[in-house]
Amino acid sequence: MGVEAPKTYVGKALVRGRAAGQVEFSDTALSFWGGVDSFSGEVIDRHHPLSGRNLSGKILAIPGGRGSCTGSSVLMELIVNGNAPAGIVVSRQEEILSLGVIVAEEVFGRSIPVVQLSERDFEALADCSQASIDGDLVLVGASSGSSAAPARLERPHVGSLRLTERDRAILDGKMGKAAQVAMKVTARMADIQDAEELIDVSQVHVDGCIYTGPTSLEFAKRMLGWGAAVIVPTSLNSISVDQMRWREQGVAAELAGPASELGEAYASMGAKKTFTCAPYQLDTAPKLGDQVVWAESNAVVYANSVLGARTTKYPDYLDLCIALTGRAPLTGAHVAENRKATIVVEVSGFAAHDDMVYPLLGYHVGKLVGDAIPVLRGLENWQPNLDDLKAFGAGFATTSGSPMFHIVGVTPEAQSLEDVLAGTVLSRHDVRPADLAAEWASLNAEAEIIGLVALGNPHFSFNEIGKLASLCRGTKKHPDVHVLVTCNRDTFLRASEAGLIRELREFGVQFITDTCWCMLGEPVIPQTAETIITNSAKFAHYGPGLTGRKLRIGTLADCVDAARGQVIGRVPPAWGPSPSQ
Repeated sequence: MGVEAPKTYVGKALVRGRAAGQVEFSDTALSFWGGVDSFSGEVIDRHHPLSGRNLSGKILAIPGGRGSCTGSSVLMELIVNGNAPAGIVVSRQEEILSLGVIVAEEVFGRSIPVVQLSERDFEALADCSQASIDGDLVLVGASSGSSAAPARLERPHVGSLRLTERDRAILDGKMGKAAQVAMKVTARMADIQDAEELIDVSQVHVDGCIYTGPTSLEFAKRMLGWGAAVIVPTSLNSISVDQMRWREQGVAAELAGPASELGEAYASMGAKKTFTCAPYQLDTAPKLGDQVVWAESNAVVYANSVLGARTTKYPDYLDLCIALTGRAPLTGAHVAENRKATIVVEVSGFAAHDDMVYPLLGYHVGKLVGDAIPVLRGLENWQPNLDDLKAFGAGFATTSGSPMFHIVGVTPEAQSLEDVLAGTVLSRHDVRPADLAAEWASLNAEAEIIGLVALGNPHFSFNEIGKLASLCRGTKKHPDVHVLVTCNRDTFLRASEAGLIRELREFGVQFITDTCWCMLGEPVIPQTAETIITNSAKFAHYGPGLTGRKLRIGTLADCVDAARGQVIGRVPPAWGPSPSQ
């Protein structure tokens, strides 16, 4: 192999610093939550090209983050425990990972550099083995492997950001240290986003209450010790354990204790213990045009697309910072023109469709569009319900970094194509049954003996519980198959009052509240269950890396059949004409 000729690329430092190391390059975006182990730095997303690679001490070159907002928490955890990449190079404006670094700096005094290059310069790193970062510069080639000085701590850039007197008072520490740190973090993110001002928001949904390791708990403790108190209505995402049942589930106190303590810390700041990844199911869900701050990727996509509320895809910890000040950068999907679609997706060729179409369609469309906002045509006569749109949005948020989608004749801002189309259409795509059959095959393991049925990612709604009960009615599950459903506390109470919980327990269903499948492992997932079936594209994608199990995906009816012990074959669904058409 020849010696690489040194070359320097000039980019934009999202977080300034210096670093050097071996390059780990991929042109596929990566979600750190569900994609990278928060303790070791290994890539555990089994569908990602870097699967199995360890990022610790490397220069990670990826287009940017995708998927879960909790990626910021995982990266912060890795920075503090010493297993983070030495530096990160991206090809687009990157907020989730940058925010994790910024919080690590402001709260723990630890950092790594993050640099954005042009797409052309970024692609040049594909053939490089070593690189170094110095501020805005990325050096590749023979001299790039020299040791780097520690990252320089960044201070907030507020010169171009219009602040009110109250904003400046917070930034100056006149309203307490927690609020001051929160405003510093918000100002730095506004600088990355090129926002010129901050806006008031009516509510916040916090995703940072997920336990990713000791640093996530220490962050909450420090903020609470500095006087953190939310000043706008704030709900909490799923935590990492079922607070009310973890002992009977056999969860180790070493995990359950800190995870529960983390949830209580956020509650002590004034947030409500909603503990759900589907806050749109709560009676506090925002309305069309409301300016809100939501984290949790599927919730962001649902809020923007289905409810017509306005939020960007907020990284973990920025959500809390904004809840402490009530102020958010005016950028992204908060702005009307930024909600327009630049990609058109035509869906055609389906002679029929079932409830598996929606998660797979969202998953596939997310891959097609990357960070762009799509508008779909061809679903006008399908009449998807809210649960169908939830499934689509969760699949979409798994593979896309976009904050929203439009469906003509279905979502509130897309009464017609012209309503949501931007002036420039970047691309057009056709989606047919064969495309979704291919996604189905990619998410289905080569296994037919199923030991666990996993439902509720995102959390099951009241209507989904009712549909499940109708499919299970009058029968019993197979004794060797476990059936677990996650939902929020309010939904569980409502379903209990309707008699649905009792009926499903007679079938053999176990219910879990407060937490979600992205946080569940043994012993809640039985050791004997080598293969899991789900109706969620999100869990089918992340599940192999998170659980170490084989994953299958099917309709809700398939899941019930599997629960009864029936063999669910690996025959692609017959939605339409043959793949050759």
